Amino acid sequence: YGMSSRYDVVAMASSTDVMGCFAKSAEDIALVESVIAGRDPKDMTTLPDYFTPTIDVKPGLKIGLVKETMTEDVDAEVREATLAYAEKLRLAGHTVEEVSMPSSKYALAIYYIVVPAELSSNLARYDGIRYGVRAEGVQTLAELYGRSRDEGFVTENKRRIMIGSYVLSSGFFDAYYLKAQKARTILINEYNELFSRYDFLLTPTAPTPAFGIGENTADPVKMYLSDVMTVPPSLAGIPAMSAPAGKSKAGLPIGVQIIGPSRSDSAVIALAGQVEAIHG
Repeated sequence: YGMSSRYDVVAMASSTDVMGCFAKSAEDIALVESVIAGRDPKDMTTLPDYFTPTIDVKPGLKIGLVKETMTEDVDAEVREATLAYAEKLRLAGHTVEEVSMPSSKYALAIYYIVVPAELSSNLARYDGIRYGVRAEGVQTLAELYGRSRDEGFVTENKRRIMIGSYVLSSGFFDAYYLKAQKARTILINEYNELFSRYDFLLTPTAPTPAFGIGENTADPVKMYLSDVMTVPPSLAGIPAMSAPAGKSKAGLPIGVQIIGPSRSDSAVIALAGQVEAIHG
């Protein structure tokens, strides 16, 4: 969080929105990030440029495999691929140990309270007047607001706006939003404690292999559950990267997630690049 400018990007959740990229190799990601990283006077959340691409990986790193992400709830092929990736890290000369992160099981619940709350606030600016979709043929200001937001937002936008408005409403703010932010602090503290003992953490990227485009759109809960591995680093504002870890028997991609402490972005990418270089 803060490595790259978010200027001119549609805001979703102010405390989790970050800029990243997709690429075919770790080297390509490092190249892109070296261009987009750094201070931007138009985005006051950006940090001074600390990103320097590197291929050097410190020998004998300590890596923690988060056991809460390797339970029976996770697809067996995903678990196998993650363990195989951990073995590749060991063959590269690093130590991989199982670690516990108890609050990670609450991360999805925290995320889907905090993010919709921020989203409902951020998207309030899309009222059909300043920018975005503007409804035609309206007679009143209230109708302009209502129809512009109805026509301009898709179902998922509306769902998150409604959830966010609910958790921020009088009588529910303390019960949901405030409690979620306190739990978020516990999650951040757990990361800090683990990073005092380990250089990086390893988890699957998702609990299942990749699914087809549009396959789960009719089931929003199933879609939300696919985020369970990736939302904890987002809530903590720390760098994380998904790396290829093979394919399922059906030929669908499986990913692993490498997580590092704050400002270790280049080291995270380099570690993924080392595995690529050794094992392809």
